[in-house]
Amino acid sequence: MPDQSLASEPVNKRTPAFSSLRHRDFRLLWGGQIVSVIGSQMQSAAINWHIYLLTGSPLALGIVGACRAVPIIVCSLAGGVVADVVDRRRLMMVTQSVMLLCSATLALITFHGLTKIWPILLLTAIASAAWAFDTPARQSLLPMLVPREDFQNAVSLSMLMFQIGMVTGPPLAGFVLASHGPAFVYAVNAASFLAMLTGIALMHTSGKPEKEADENSAPRISWQALVEGLQFVWRTPIIVQTMTLDFVATFFASANQLLPIYAKDILDVGARGYGFLAAAPAAGAIVAGLVMARMGAFKKQGLTVIVSVGFYGAATIAFGVSKVFWFSLLMLAATGAADTVSTILRQTIRQLVTPNYIRGRMTSVNMIFFMGGPQLGEVEAGTVAQLIGAPLSVVTGGVACLLAAGFTFVKAKSLRQYES
Repeated sequence: MPDQSLASEPVNKRTPAFSSLRHRDFRLLWGGQIVSVIGSQMQSAAINWHIYLLTGSPLALGIVGACRAVPIIVCSLAGGVVADVVDRRRLMMVTQSVMLLCSATLALITFHGLTKIWPILLLTAIASAAWAFDTPARQSLLPMLVPREDFQNAVSLSMLMFQIGMVTGPPLAGFVLASHGPAFVYAVNAASFLAMLTGIALMHTSGKPEKEADENSAPRISWQALVEGLQFVWRTPIIVQTMTLDFVATFFASANQLLPIYAKDILDVGARGYGFLAAAPAAGAIVAGLVMARMGAFKKQGLTVIVSVGFYGAATIAFGVSKVFWFSLLMLAATGAADTVSTILRQTIRQLVTPNYIRGRMTSVNMIFFMGGPQLGEVEAGTVAQLIGAPLSVVTGGVACLLAAGFTFVKAKSLRQYES
């Protein structure tokens, strides 16, 4: 199968920009995700705008981040164990269906005149819990859909797909919010999950995890399986270093949750301008993703990760002090480009050093860092903004991100010296 070649074939240094799309099942996953991610990003932007309209509170925006982060942190480890035992395709069918129902319910109650924020928070938390089971299954399935020489290209195109959703979803949400309100956005997102469900159903690749040579040690849903995953991550320095850097950087430099404040109170651009602000990081990420897809594998990947995180922090500082709309858009685009370079390389490194039978558990541990970091960072950003204002909250976060990159460069030798 494709995953066997992933372990044995050499990596080409340069590949066609869309080489991984030659593989049918990857095309199905990629195409379904584009539609689903556009809907999800529309809903994410709409929820932030809806919450701020109902409360006018930066702290409430931070609470939304907590409702996304806590279920991920609590459920992700269990999600990784499950993804290494059950059929990953079937697991994704269940999780995608749960997220569809959450969006449909949110649309229905909002159409009937929602005035409280607790139903939004509750449904957001349930959807995040489903996402904590969906992500390990999806990322563990990805190396099984393409051969090794196309894997970094598949990761790049997966990031590109996500950024297409981000650059398309928030502006669409901004226009729909201005004309029809948040309920219509939630309904659109519910419908978008059908594309993902269809793509998964049409795949030919088995979603069953490969077994270890020793069938008696094959993974089962147990505490021992969870501990085995944690031990693997802890004993692999390159994974620990990339996860830690990711968490620290995104925890301190997460400014997206404060964009409604910038759009409404600082830049005075309204709902439509908010949509463009929310999409700007994805615009930069698309450019970076296309470049990465074209380049294929290259050397000094570890050093590039550290440099890109430092650039991310610097661009965040520039955005925090900006009061000019076009410059704010440019700096947000720069953060998206830097984050994409770092994310593609970090995910490629982690997936290729991890055996297939334990990828779900490795991904679940990583989820605490790459998803928990930004979501907890939104709580931190909202709390600090409540105390000292949004601009200073963003600037101090960017400074902390720069310091984290510098510390990693000095101390994380395995990452700094890592070559493809």
